[in-house]
Amino acid sequence: MTHAPDPRRAVPRTDVVLAEPRIAEAVARLGRSLVKGAVVAAQQRARQGEIPPGTVADQALAALPRVATRLRPVLNATGVVLHTNLGRAPLSAAAREALTVAAGTCDVELDLATGARGRRGAEMVEALLAATPGAGGAHVVNNGAAALALVAATFAAGREIVVSRGELVEIGDGFRIPDLVESTGARLREVGTTNRTHLADYERAVGPDTAFVLKVHPSNFRVEGFTSAVGPEELAGLGVPVVVDIGSGLLTRHPLLPDEPDAASMLARGAGLVTASGDKLLGGPQAGLILGDGELVERVRRFPLARAMRVDKLTLAALEATVRGPLPPVRAALDATAPDLRRRAETLAAGLPGATVVDSLSTVGGGGAPGVTLPSAALALPESYGAALRAGDPAVLGRLEGGRCLLDLRAIDPSDDELLARCVRAAVP
Repeated sequence: MTHAPDPRRAVPRTDVVLAEPRIAEAVARLGRSLVKGAVVAAQQRARQGEIPPGTVADQALAALPRVATRLRPVLNATGVVLHTNLGRAPLSAAAREALTVAAGTCDVELDLATGARGRRGAEMVEALLAATPGAGGAHVVNNGAAALALVAATFAAGREIVVSRGELVEIGDGFRIPDLVESTGARLREVGTTNRTHLADYERAVGPDTAFVLKVHPSNFRVEGFTSAVGPEELAGLGVPVVVDIGSGLLTRHPLLPDEPDAASMLARGAGLVTASGDKLLGGPQAGLILGDGELVERVRRFPLARAMRVDKLTLAALEATVRGPLPPVRAALDATAPDLRRRAETLAAGLPGATVVDSLSTVGGGGAPGVTLPSAALALPESYGAALRAGDPAVLGRLEGGRCLLDLRAIDPSDDELLARCVRAAVP
């Protein structure tokens, strides 16, 4: 009597599948553990009769990511230029090219002319100083909060920092400026009220135990109406350093954001030190910038905790290229005009059945320019497109609003317009 062959016996062995040239190439690219896991999963499906045994290698390859990370590329069609959940600022082509140099062995801390040890990040500091009028020194740490924390630890451990009550903000994910500063051993001396603080409030508080006066840009909210605040030019006369945390990372003024503080203006108005982020309006990698008086910056750089907050060679390379190179994508997105965005949207909609063009309002995001909206244009699709677009490759994140899925073009690079169109065509629910 003849029996039908057991399909489980036809499932190829793991070592045989791993030796298949396409699988071997994937191992070299992604690592043995990840690839083997995909092979074992495909074998199990074959044993259960879900797929033909001869397709194990094909199924394993289809299940593997293109790169050895679970991170996926996303087209930002939300209209939020600096979307925190999407990593804030996309890097410029120059910064990405710099990363390829830094990814290998490089002269990050070597003087090639002498063969001796060099100053780490010297080129990056040079670039920052050239781009920030009035700065006599610069230091970079791993994020904006670290910049403020390092300044507080350097100058104010066991001493007082005078700050307005209206500037004791929460900076995101539950972290608050008072908690951050006090974790360094400094004490906060609060002055004024939530909405109004006067120079006399600071004058009464400053004394022998005052390390510096701190001003914090509220970033992600505005207080309007019956308000009063004191600028760094007035505070500079109190006899102690003035530290201004501007948050968003503008080095010089931007015409579309007249109320957003920039480092050069704050230094010109009397700030001794300015702290800021590198991955917001500056358009670079995540970093914390400390700019200002050369002697004060050098004290920060030599403080022992600075070593724990040091940035790696990838950040140094990307930040230098951002500052030296062409305008980063964030600036291009901010500078795009509504008529240009509408023309792009109309061109895209002409090739996408069911898509219409609507006016949209975009925002800066990332805690920058609160309350500022920028006129934009968006593709309007049925709301059901939202989930399908997020599942695509690359994923597309739009904005669900009024029963529609809106794809705002302000944060989409024009070179990605055709890619966006392909994603929409592939995402028909």
